[in-house]
Amino acid sequence: MLDSATKEFIEQHRNDDVRMLALQAKRYPTVDMREAVAQIEGWQQACEKLPAWADTAGIVYPPKISMEQCSSEQTAKYKATLVVGGKFADMTGGFGIDFSYICRGFEQAFYIERNEKLCDIARCNFSLLGLDHVQVVNGNSEEQLASLPQLDWIFVDPARRDGDGRKVVALSDCEPDVVELENVMLDKAANVMVKCSPMLDITLACRQLKSVAAIHVVAVNNECKELLFVLKRGQAGALSINCVNILKEGIQKFVFTQADEACSAVTYSAEVGKYLYEPNSAIQKAGCSRVLAECFGVDKLHPNSQLYTAAMLIDDFPGRVFEVVAVYGFSKAEIKKVQALQKANITVRNFPESVQQLRKRLKLSDGGDNYIFATTLADERKVLVICKKEK
Repeated sequence: MLDSATKEFIEQHRNDDVRMLALQAKRYPTVDMREAVAQIEGWQQACEKLPAWADTAGIVYPPKISMEQCSSEQTAKYKATLVVGGKFADMTGGFGIDFSYICRGFEQAFYIERNEKLCDIARCNFSLLGLDHVQVVNGNSEEQLASLPQLDWIFVDPARRDGDGRKVVALSDCEPDVVELENVMLDKAANVMVKCSPMLDITLACRQLKSVAAIHVVAVNNECKELLFVLKRGQAGALSINCVNILKEGIQKFVFTQADEACSAVTYSAEVGKYLYEPNSAIQKAGCSRVLAECFGVDKLHPNSQLYTAAMLIDDFPGRVFEVVAVYGFSKAEIKKVQALQKANITVRNFPESVQQLRKRLKLSDGGDNYIFATTLADERKVLVICKKEK
């Protein structure tokens, strides 16, 4: 897809600043500088986001927006652990990251994408990756779906931008409209996985989609990245919610049902104990505060905060764990004690001031080994919890 001069230029300059390269087109008249810069920039992004692809010689990268919107290698690998069978179709192929990992668990796989250039890129890359059992289909997924054989799984990642390029979140505003297509997809496949924005309202989505069997809230290094809704033909059982935080050292996972959350008991602590617990972002998004407290034997600090405390150290708690050094109020004497720290990492939870406002008031620079949680206790006292990080 690239001429030899452009390929050689890309290889020689792949670690260079793409902004500087873009200004040097006249120095390299035989090089397609626009394409070279796009490929170098794509490879540089892939080094962090898609290391296995970055290590594969000859991979062709798509336009910038497709690189920004594609899944990371970690989240694609996680999805691949959930999906296996005989026949599979990806209705919104894109750059093909999710497809390339999921399709390995199937005997036959169909990549469907309406953008012809992305299809050309996919054919090239899938060949380099040894994915010889896949078929690239250029066309509208809704129209192409009818011509496919019966499938075990369908994967769909609806475009979350409108016709003017503005971001949208609601399922009905995305393209394709999976709410409208739910029955059509489940007629074609026994199972459907829908990838959604982490900003989507889970409760509202469950009202709109009638066949949700499981939800996976996926975070990477404590940053919520995506929501996965698994639809199952004839779904009638309990809906399981999987909170997943992918870390370098492994995966934190917590699974519950809506019934678990409804019937769990939670207690509130009048004081902050020896340890402070902050659930990871996947758990916070999933909204399982009651069942989490009961499962791990921790007390909540306030009904409106996702902070917990206990006298004991709980090693397998799914989130960050801190040892409490001191708890201060807001008298002049107590604020002076906090200011003596000079530097701290500040988090606010259920608190009337922002991090910036509080940092200015406390006159503390950012960073260091000290952590401050500004929060409200169950008796409505506003406090500053000074901590050291356990994990």
